Amino acid sequence: MAGLNLDPWQVWTMEQACALTDQTFYNDFTGQWQRKWAAFEVGLVVSRQNGKGSLLEARELAGLFLFGERLIIHSAHQFDTSKEAFARILMLIEQTPDLEAEVKRISRSHGEEGIELKSGQRLRFRTRTKGGGRGFTGDCLILDEAMILDSGQVGALMPTLSARPNPQLWYTGSAGDKDSTQLGRVRSRAMKHSDHRLFYAEWSIDACTDFCLATCTDHDEPTAIESYARANPGLGIRISVEHVQSEQRSMDPETFGRERLGVGDWPVDGAQWAVIGEDTWTAREDENSIMLEGAGEILTLAVDTSPNRAFSTIGACGKNPDDMLHVEITGYDTYDNRPGTQWVVPRVIELWNALKPDAVVIDKVSQAGAFIAELEEADVKVVSPNTYEYAQSCGEFYSGIVPRKGETPSIVHIGQVPLTNAVAGADKRDLADKWAWDKKNSSSDISPLVAVTLAAWGYRKVLHERPAAATPWVHRR
Repeated sequence: MAGLNLDPWQVWTMEQACALTDQTFYNDFTGQWQRKWAAFEVGLVVSRQNGKGSLLEARELAGLFLFGERLIIHSAHQFDTSKEAFARILMLIEQTPDLEAEVKRISRSHGEEGIELKSGQRLRFRTRTKGGGRGFTGDCLILDEAMILDSGQVGALMPTLSARPNPQLWYTGSAGDKDSTQLGRVRSRAMKHSDHRLFYAEWSIDACTDFCLATCTDHDEPTAIESYARANPGLGIRISVEHVQSEQRSMDPETFGRERLGVGDWPVDGAQWAVIGEDTWTAREDENSIMLEGAGEILTLAVDTSPNRAFSTIGACGKNPDDMLHVEITGYDTYDNRPGTQWVVPRVIELWNALKPDAVVIDKVSQAGAFIAELEEADVKVVSPNTYEYAQSCGEFYSGIVPRKGETPSIVHIGQVPLTNAVAGADKRDLADKWAWDKKNSSSDISPLVAVTLAAWGYRKVLHERPAAATPWVHRR
């Protein structure tokens, strides 16, 4: 009626965000029993110019003229953004006689922008402050520019919903950075599927890195039109391919990735000891454990690098005198858990020549995969697990620390601080019918944990592939 025609992605988002449960409440304005929202919180992350503003206008019009919401608060980080949102929805109402006929009052005063209907329903536009919004009892709270939102501001606004029977809270914005703590927490819950009352939608790509091969199929190529489309649901409707290509030529890769492809540098809100409990990990510590050396003993090394290449770690695995798998970070005076990557190859070659290990394990699709060619040129034997084997290695490591009922643990460590910190901050991600360590959503650098996990997998691989000792043949007369 207002001339606001939604794109297919906007229709889909509205349908999901406004899905209903079988629970009901009595609405004072409509005088009817209505069904409650399935989602208390709605998170929406999409790049600029895709039509997010029109989607919010649709939600606000529906709240006023269809849902019977008493108070809707639209909050933005900057006054200009809030003012523009107010002007756009006011234009939609004023150009639609049937809607304008329901309006009692319009406030255009600075900081008091809003629309009040004859029914008493209101739509208010606010610029965010730590105190802004206190005293309002809202049915719907829209936090636009949510990537610039802190917990203090949410603390001021969220209680406004507590007294209403069917409230809804929207977080909308584009890709965040390390300071996007509140939106990052919402995203983290969505990624973990841990909140059944959260609807979250994000349009973004999983971008290739500088170390991906030209044939990489594990990531999205930032220059591909398919990547443009994946991150921009308005492509071909509101945004042209030619314009996106012009943006790409004008921007540096990081800015283009964030602003147009939805590649955020999100903060991590991971819980400590989320996978392996602290008591369980501590119980597997044996500071006196040592790896057996000599003929017939197996020793494997492994390398892992964090996704941003900020840290790399070399891990090792061998048997100890108690027939347990002993894992540790290599190093003498200092641990081989150091910043950057340039030190890795020379150090691995040094350890290869000194310790004579059976193999060096590297996940070839990880950042550490960039070391493989140079190590093999130095005659270092590198083995790599496939995706199934990597997931299997994570499960085996977990079972070695946290055995099933009736089984005994099989792995010990010596209490190295970087490894303990990695285990404390580690999270996991689903991988088909298995799981693997989650580097992106863990709350700390987990390269030490991944390195020793791979080293333990390499130990078992060498052990299973080693020929069995021949039975002596004895001839008696």
